[in-house]
Amino acid sequence: MGDPAGVNQLPVLAVFGASDASAEENAVAEQVGAAAARAGWVVLTGGGPGVMEAASRGAVEVGGLTVGILPTSGPGGGYPNPWVLVPIYTGSGSARNAFNVHSANLCIAVGGGAGTLSEIALALKSGTPVWCWRSWTLTPPPGAGRPLPRVFDDEDELMTVLEAELFQRSTI
Repeated sequence: MGDPAGVNQLPVLAVFGASDASAEENAVAEQVGAAAARAGWVVLTGGGPGVMEAASRGAVEVGGLTVGILPTSGPGGGYPNPWVLVPIYTGSGSARNAFNVHSANLCIAVGGGAGTLSEIALALKSGTPVWCWRSWTLTPPPGAGRPLPRVFDDEDELMTVLEAELFQRSTI
């Protein structure tokens, strides 16, 4: 059993993105997963194909731990991808996006569709930091009072800033 204050808990990076991602999105997600694992972070995804699989592969290939919060009640339909070391079957469909956000210390969206947008919104609502690489851009109404995602368009800039952040926050 871990320390009740959370001192011994591993930091968690949630990676969001489309199951039908482009080759470029998959390449960035794989780099993100590998960087997180090298810094000692757990990589958490929705456990499916595309960005989720690429981030998980990147982490596992450098010896990292991956968790997949799955929408299904059991294996099937591409869930879990072969790189998920700890599958969590929820049977909750898209509602599992809330579990992804609330389990993370930092969230990164790589591209993505409507499911990714819901995860970004949940992260903003919960106060979990969220960064976006070529993903959704948001313009809040006046007086919304919530921080916006940190947005990156350049892959090298994302990786430089991410690696610094991961190593700085490698323990909670």
